[in-house]
Amino acid sequence: MTLSSSTLSLCNNSECKTHSQELSSTMASIFSIPSPTSLLTNQSSSFKGNVRNLKSSICQFPSIPNYKNNTRVQPRKSLIVFAASSPIPWAVVSSSVRFRLDNLGPQPGSRKNAKRKGRGHAAGQGGSCGFGMRGQKSRSGPGVRKGFEGGQMPLYRRLPKLRGIAGGMHAGLSKYVPVNLKDIEAAGFEEGEEVSLESLKEKGLINPSGRERRLPLKILGDGELSVKLNFKARAFSAQAKEKLEAVGCSLTVLPGRKKWVKPSVAKNLARADEYFAKKRAANDSPETPSTA
Repeated sequence: MTLSSSTLSLCNNSECKTHSQELSSTMASIFSIPSPTSLLTNQSSSFKGNVRNLKSSICQFPSIPNYKNNTRVQPRKSLIVFAASSPIPWAVVSSSVRFRLDNLGPQPGSRKNAKRKGRGHAAGQGGSCGFGMRGQKSRSGPGVRKGFEGGQMPLYRRLPKLRGIAGGMHAGLSKYVPVNLKDIEAAGFEEGEEVSLESLKEKGLINPSGRERRLPLKILGDGELSVKLNFKARAFSAQAKEKLEAVGCSLTVLPGRKKWVKPSVAKNLARADEYFAKKRAANDSPETPSTA
């Protein structure tokens, strides 16, 4: 049996139309949303009345917002994720977050509630608040001083005393950065060079650190020096001064840092210095022969 081309085209068109109608009916049945009244009427309940008369309940408290009537969509806040594997919690915040007063807060676990003492036994520290029933430590007031052991010999008096720096005596602390003549000879200074705190640092003879960085230089007399140099230091030992003067070195004693005193005390010190200077000048001047 043979069919013409026109007959086949008609059959194909009719089949397409039937398929499209079936597809549209199925889609409509899937996406069709029933009305609330039909849902209420179809469900079995003990309510007997007109569903159309039902209204949303109005909140009696004006301070509490009515979320049923509020259809405005609230903006979603950014999520803060804490790493569970790391011992220290760290927050991962998206770059679009802007810190404001309404989203600032402490880290979780950083703020703890204070222990409430004297608020009943259920609170944990109700009766005596953890101070016991009797004794000096349970009374009000400063209590006992630090190191007090009830009258017996305390620990800070039982331990032996130490001398010098270990015992806390400032007399044992060094007041200068000492350098011997043998070290200066081995450093390779040329004749006429200057020996000071800065030049010794450049040569690597001294490397003061900590408290010693503020200390001045002192030249000691251990060893011999064969080069004529210019020394600038705060102090010279007697042996070093004798050896350097024998070689022909020039010695410059740098002034120390003056201690601050009150203006009235400084005025009296200046008057004393002036008085003793005149007295020394009078003693050094030769006596004038007296005329008969």
